[in-house]
Amino acid sequence: MSDDVPPVSGPDISRRSRGPVRAVRAGVVTGRRTLTYSALAVLSVLVICGAVVALFGVNRIFTGLLAGAVAGIALLVALFGRDVVVLTDRAIYRRTPWAESRLEWDRVVAGRFALDERARWSLALDLTGGDEPHDELVLLSIPPVRHPVSNAYEHRKREQVAEIRRILREQRIPVTVLPEIAAALHEHWKLAPAAR
Repeated sequence: MSDDVPPVSGPDISRRSRGPVRAVRAGVVTGRRTLTYSALAVLSVLVICGAVVALFGVNRIFTGLLAGAVAGIALLVALFGRDVVVLTDRAIYRRTPWAESRLEWDRVVAGRFALDERARWSLALDLTGGDEPHDELVLLSIPPVRHPVSNAYEHRKREQVAEIRRILREQRIPVTVLPEIAAALHEHWKLAPAAR
């Protein structure tokens, strides 16, 4: 008797049928959370500076400020880096530094690219059955596009818009785009079809 097992024909169950999970990072940090993160960074600067001065004397105040500033900047980077919305093929994840929640794609009714209250272009998802403010999830807020990509920030935002549109198209989520936004994206960033 042999230890060899003959291969079994059929589908390979070790591979997922949909391929690897792709993730698109988006999200807008609210003013309240920005204020909280900034206050935490300032507090860390003050605590570290105070500790250095208490341990080594008043002559080390600039050393304390420098060490506190480095820690404060590192804290800001960590907090803002963790505050994100991640769109995947399977679900939408809202992450903050202290929590994470999952939204299923079936809760998304539609998407819209419109003007927000600050005259910025806002790409948001309309949701059903949740506790989100105004039943929406804002994915992106950018200044109006008036010229071709000219810096790294604009390039990153252009890529984000393209990635978000791709995943929404794959999930068959209808997206409404204001005609002036569609025309500007088509003319300057070569993304959306021109409005008719």
